Amino acid sequence: MSRGSRNVRNRVGKYEIGKVLGEGTYGKVYLARDMETGVKRAIKVFNKERVVKDKMTEQIKREISTMKLVSHPNVVHLFEVMASKTKIYFVLEYVTGGELFSKVAKQGKLSEEAARKFFQQLINAVDYCHRKGVYHRDLKLENLLLDEDGNLKISDFGLSALSQQVREDGLLHTTCGTPNYVAPEVLVDKGYDGAKADLWSCGVVLFVLMAGYLPFDEPNVMNLYKKIYKADFTCPEWFSSGARRLIIRVLEPNPKNRISIPQIIESSWFSKGYKPAKFLERKDVHFAEIDFLFTNQDDQDIVKHKESKGGKPLVLNAFDIISQSEGLNLSGLFEKEKDTRREIRFSMKISTSDVMTMMKDTAKPLGFSVRTRDYKMRLEGSSKTGQLVISAEVFEVSPSLSVIEMKKEEGNAQEFDMFYEKYASTLQDVLLTRQLS
Repeated sequence: MSRGSRNVRNRVGKYEIGKVLGEGTYGKVYLARDMETGVKRAIKVFNKERVVKDKMTEQIKREISTMKLVSHPNVVHLFEVMASKTKIYFVLEYVTGGELFSKVAKQGKLSEEAARKFFQQLINAVDYCHRKGVYHRDLKLENLLLDEDGNLKISDFGLSALSQQVREDGLLHTTCGTPNYVAPEVLVDKGYDGAKADLWSCGVVLFVLMAGYLPFDEPNVMNLYKKIYKADFTCPEWFSSGARRLIIRVLEPNPKNRISIPQIIESSWFSKGYKPAKFLERKDVHFAEIDFLFTNQDDQDIVKHKESKGGKPLVLNAFDIISQSEGLNLSGLFEKEKDTRREIRFSMKISTSDVMTMMKDTAKPLGFSVRTRDYKMRLEGSSKTGQLVISAEVFEVSPSLSVIEMKKEEGNAQEFDMFYEKYASTLQDVLLTRQLS
């Protein structure tokens, strides 16, 4: 094999792939370098065939959706997702300090001050996740990483749940998590509040940081579950009275009586030296389909995220596509009603430049004047009820696949529906997705 072939094989998009950092059931994590900036990243590579075979597709979609929603200094950041015919690539923040578990295993129990700092960062991040409708469901020391400055980073949202998964009873029903950290209400399989279950796991983490060992640890699983269900544990004598009181209130077996995050933040033990993370909130996220990840693209057809510059269309990668879906409800791809504003999204199996030409040529015979700028379009026309104004923007998914977002700016919603029906019928040869309720 030539040197040039090896170089191509060791690149994914703009990233140069390096050594293996870790290995899991569905793939490996590699150290990578952004060849444009030189910044190190971690790339988590999933074997698409294995994921589909083991029916893990929805879990991967959920993990992407979750990490797109969450952007916090104490959560590992997902920069983008790419896909080829055989692989899915998560481009992640490279966290250099290792697992918090390794720190405790090597050092033993931490000082109360150090444990409090980590717990404050954990609670701040978990509170943020919950406000975004995200429940981690597998919080444990192994999923808490440390950056080069010793700050905590929550990782691995593979078992996470979104608020959309809550049933009519207001509860989640999937039993999951790591036995030593799982809340008692999760074990009884009658439904549970995701936020309260996460909080229990945070309490176990705090106990381990201060004690150096687990509060619930039995070789026999049934005995372990009995202890968890009864909250049968004892705080070591070196715990301060404030820490002891807080942990007992967090590890309360009845979720209705368990302390809440606002109450934790107000407690005297927690609030000592507490400085909430300061960061810019991500703008509102709009959502669309991500099945694109699991289509059979060529291995070289890696779609990368690019900003729209110099009259070029914005390129959507899988990361952007999931960011436009209403959680995992794919109907969000097609249309949404927001007050008097209506939106429709559809895809076409032609290039963005061809889309612009075809859409312009199609709108004029329907009586609409068309103004274009870069890959945006404004259609103005009259209807039975008055003026109808529509804006449209074209996004590139791949050289031969485009997504169009069309919005009603002015006019009647039913007239907008009728316009789309006429418009879509003229595009049916190249239209991939079309749905109106």
